[in-house]
Amino acid sequence: MYDGEDLETPPSPERPPPRHIDKYVRAECPCLTARYTVALLACFGFSIMFGMRCNMSMAKLKMTEKHNTSSGVREDTPFNWSVSVESSIDSSYFAGYLITQVPGGYLASMYPANRIFGAAIFASAIFNMAIPGAMSLGPAAVVMLKVAQGFVEGVTYPSCHGIWRMWAPPMERSRLATLAFCGTYAGIVIGMPLYFLWLWLVFERPSKHPHISGKELAYIEQSLGTASQAAMPGFWSTPWKEFATSTPVYAIIVANFCRTWNFCLLVIFQSAYFNTRFNMQITESGFVGAIPHLIMTSLVPIGGMMADYLRKNNIMTTTNVRKLFNCGGFGLEAFFFVLVAYADNKYVATIELTLGVACSGFAISGYNVNHLDIAPRYASILMGLSNGIGTIAGFVVPIVIDYMTQEKDKLEKAITEWREVFLMGATVHFIGITIYGIFASGELQPWADPPPTAYDAPMKPISDQETTFSEQPSAPLKGSEPPAYGAIAPPRPPAPQQHVPNNPFVSGALYQAEPIQPPAESYQDLTDDGTY
Repeated sequence: MYDGEDLETPPSPERPPPRHIDKYVRAECPCLTARYTVALLACFGFSIMFGMRCNMSMAKLKMTEKHNTSSGVREDTPFNWSVSVESSIDSSYFAGYLITQVPGGYLASMYPANRIFGAAIFASAIFNMAIPGAMSLGPAAVVMLKVAQGFVEGVTYPSCHGIWRMWAPPMERSRLATLAFCGTYAGIVIGMPLYFLWLWLVFERPSKHPHISGKELAYIEQSLGTASQAAMPGFWSTPWKEFATSTPVYAIIVANFCRTWNFCLLVIFQSAYFNTRFNMQITESGFVGAIPHLIMTSLVPIGGMMADYLRKNNIMTTTNVRKLFNCGGFGLEAFFFVLVAYADNKYVATIELTLGVACSGFAISGYNVNHLDIAPRYASILMGLSNGIGTIAGFVVPIVIDYMTQEKDKLEKAITEWREVFLMGATVHFIGITIYGIFASGELQPWADPPPTAYDAPMKPISDQETTFSEQPSAPLKGSEPPAYGAIAPPRPPAPQQHVPNNPFVSGALYQAEPIQPPAESYQDLTDDGTY
């Protein structure tokens, strides 16, 4: 057990030697531990991904911007896309995003999840830079690029859960995961240099970090027990049937679907709402639309710290913490959506929408971390499964809302149409609250542990005339003990060895040798006359 003292060399046989670059610049972020460096860089990665995902909605508004001229109102429509074409472009991203959710979770459980995450952000940025050129070729080229962009980004959330399987101590899961996910709501494109920081500072697991402190490594590994050392199952040994029959899994899937519905509603149509409902200019609506997400960015990690505090101090069970934060976040956002639906002033609508979106950040400490509670061994696969089904909402929302707001250019119609849109969003959240509140769980599920390995049967003597061996079960192989999650697995006590006299061929037996000569005795000193 770790005694609390810092160690020069962490207690791990996997600790690698420093890389060539580490001789000049150590792989560490000043004032941050290794696990919080992982969380911060994951936050930046999600921020880049989110910025690339939502910039198309602002570009569409700019392409149809209206200008007041001396001859009247002039509308710039360089591409003249129809409503169906715009809906296809908005939905095409989620078509690719849906495909790689479950495969991404499986890949993250078999290969280094940090490399999968970094490669996905890098590839998505390359596709995003090609979109302006594709727009001049036609909508079909844009759709193909958006599908490819969604395809590579589909592995990001599952691979992030694969990272936390190795890096997050059980009592810090909420704060570390929410710190990473809050980058989704920041939406600030920081730049491609962060990709190289990811390769330099983030490693597959703590034991492979060349400069992690011994204190931090011992804390992470001992808090996880043997969970991170257990071999991942193959495709056919994954408990797919248990996934399909588990009510806590369905609760997470429904919550993910409901959250994705309203998240896509705001990302894709929030600026259009302010522009058509209150006649805001593109710059103003873009700035106002960013305020709720920036406030939410700060509340998401705060909610994670509060959730871990309640769990660590045994104030509430993990199940109740997840239900409180998820249902509370959904409920507050649904309540403010109802108020937004009947708002007649742009300032009032802005305040109500800001409060609703900000409060929804607490739900991230509910369903979005819940995979690590019920099945940490399969967290990346479950995240891919739930996020994949949730992505169906992202595919459907643009089509549904574009259909509901076909006459949004007329103010009287826009009021009614946007009211129906936000009331529908509130209804979706109320459904999610009901299902998650009844069926969610924060406890480790029975099917989440790998089956115990059967031990070899003890060897018995062939006949009574042969040498007698001690009849004891052979020791199990190292690492064959079932892993313990969130606790330290006690070491297996050594098997008592039976004494087998005069048999040198038995392992552990004491061989009693016959003395060849009597033991030597100490001689007395000679006397003066030469006698003893």
